[in-house]
Amino acid sequence: MLLSIIIPCYNEEDTIKDLLHELFSIEFPINREIIVVDDGSNINHKEFIRDEINGNKIKFVRLSQNQGKGIAIRIGLKYASGNIFVIQDADFEYFPGDIPILLEPILNKETEVVYGTRFATSPKGMSKFHYLANMLLTKITNFIYKINITDMETGYKLFTRRVLERINLKAREFEFEPEITAKIIMNGFKIKEIPIRYHYRKFGRAKINWLDGFEGLLVLIQQRFCPNSGLYQFIYNIYKFHIKKIIYRLTKFISKYLHLRV
Repeated sequence: MLLSIIIPCYNEEDTIKDLLHELFSIEFPINREIIVVDDGSNINHKEFIRDEINGNKIKFVRLSQNQGKGIAIRIGLKYASGNIFVIQDADFEYFPGDIPILLEPILNKETEVVYGTRFATSPKGMSKFHYLANMLLTKITNFIYKINITDMETGYKLFTRRVLERINLKAREFEFEPEITAKIIMNGFKIKEIPIRYHYRKFGRAKINWLDGFEGLLVLIQQRFCPNSGLYQFIYNIYKFHIKKIIYRLTKFISKYLHLRV
């Protein structure tokens, strides 16, 4: 058995090296490999982890331009050789020491999908907005898919190769979380949740915003009710590639204008 740890990263030079050394220090119950995918960061992350790359401790993939978390994960999965996969965010919000615990139900053949839930206790440092957005999307997921989970948007998702082979991932950005969750459920796999530790990022700032949350809602609806609808896909693409960008630029302009006025 081999565990593939996929690390998509974008401008995470403050944390990537420490994260890797944390992973190196953990005793996993099975062999593991680490795939780092630099999603076109402003500074090539290879400069920060050259020793780890040269020592063949990790696989490193550098994208020529920023393409989005979903694409970075999908590329990482293509380079992975494992039987089991886990996504590890590079910002150190999640504690790698929890991964062996998350592995247990899969190794014991209790399930093929495990989610690490941040909401068994109150997540440290998470803003009220992010907390409410997570709760809302999770409740919508539970309602339309008739399941009962507590953290659909968690970054800690473990799944087997059989699951990966059954789902066709297309996500480009942060819609990866609702897409993979929807396709896991629609393909008949059960999600087992295990509580994990979580602490809001100490470096940089969160890259996800309310526009991504609304896009996640569109993905949940699409995958549940009309996954093959050309019309819905057309409407979704209009939002993703045009309306979303216009609203984002407009809100940045308004925010900058108000800041200057103050």
